[in-house]
Amino acid sequence: MSTLAPDVPAHLQTFLALDFGLKRTGVAVGNRLTRGATPQSTIKAEGDARFAQITARIREWQPDALVVGIPFHPDGASHDNTRQAQRFSRQLQGRFKLPVFEVDERYSTTEALQHGAPDADAAAACIILEQFLRSIP
Repeated sequence: MSTLAPDVPAHLQTFLALDFGLKRTGVAVGNRLTRGATPQSTIKAEGDARFAQITARIREWQPDALVVGIPFHPDGASHDNTRQAQRFSRQLQGRFKLPVFEVDERYSTTEALQHGAPDADAAAACIILEQFLRSIP
């Protein structure tokens, strides 16, 4: 697991969460102070176009770290999307040189849909980020 920037007071650290998908990537932003997340507009792009939009979000929010949801089967086994999300996580680390934290995101989209979220991808990114924020001291 990555370490956080030591020069930023812990209570002020900001995180950008990404719910990776092949066609859409949900986005949320949050911080340690509120331990809450706010949905952002979903990125509807692939490849370099996706990374261009992520670059813009990083410039806008100046996060101290990124959080990526990693999907697994209900029994914890990995599948093709697991490996693709892990690859995406490594690409983020390489491109942006920010700490990247991976969070098990089983059922985040299902939970978002059950709550009637108008943008299930962004709502799933919020769920992922809030789960991460609850896990850190």
